[in-house]
Amino acid sequence: MTEAYQGSCLCAAVSFELLTRPMAVTHCHCSQCRKGHGAAFASYGSVPRSKLRLLRGAHSIKTYASSPKVAREFCVECGSNLFWSSSQGEFADWVSIALGTLDTPFLANKQSHLHLESAAPWHTPSSGESVKVKKP
Repeated sequence: MTEAYQGSCLCAAVSFELLTRPMAVTHCHCSQCRKGHGAAFASYGSVPRSKLRLLRGAHSIKTYASSPKVAREFCVECGSNLFWSSSQGEFADWVSIALGTLDTPFLANKQSHLHLESAAPWHTPSSGESVKVKKP
């Protein structure tokens, strides 16, 4: 049985389906993720790009190159952050999905917090959260 997860942006101009369960669930505290999401951190789950299917609104997705190798994608209608991916390295054929855009309930088996050295000074992860500091 194939697991499928539906997702969409805030205005529903973009909708997508993941043909597999999101893996590598992370909560990134780097300044780019904080600014991109307007929050203390951004939560992502990754899937092979071949397992992401756009159902509607490809024309409403804008890509922003936040660095020479990282592309961030968002809805031009409502501004929802949708995906990010790297064009280089071991996971160049994967895409990370902003978990807040999932419409299908999803519970992560394992999670980690990244780039805590860049964390917003007004937020501290609770002591019960798994914390893994990744240096840039």
